[in-house]
Amino acid sequence: MALRPADSPGFLLWHATLRWQRDMTAALAPLGLTHVQFVLLACTWWLNSQDEQPNQLALARQAGTDVKMTSQVLRALEQKGLVAREVDPADTRAKRLRVTGAGAELAPRAIAAVERADAAFFDAVPLDQALPLLRRLARPDR
Repeated sequence: MALRPADSPGFLLWHATLRWQRDMTAALAPLGLTHVQFVLLACTWWLNSQDEQPNQLALARQAGTDVKMTSQVLRALEQKGLVAREVDPADTRAKRLRVTGAGAELAPRAIAAVERADAAFFDAVPLDQALPLLRRLARPDR
């Protein structure tokens, strides 16, 4: 028996994801970032704060993004003066990443904006219920 769209978990997830993406876009627009730019900037900032200078592959793995797309977005972040890509002395084919002063100033502000948007979006569901479900759904080995 076919489900009605309103009874389909995938269809509902699709609509929830679209709404969440709109909320993220609205939260980040005043800061001049797309959502993927935010994710890569925030991940680079966090890794740098852990005394790591990741290469593009390590950043893509951390962020869960495609390596080629990561490279393209990093070029845009570099053009905005938020991230610096420097040749890795140990492997001249690789680029090490660090946030610039402007990136280090913007990243925490962007994270705060996204966290506010997330809090508003997930307000209807207690985090002790939402987080375990989302962690389970996000597992790559499912």
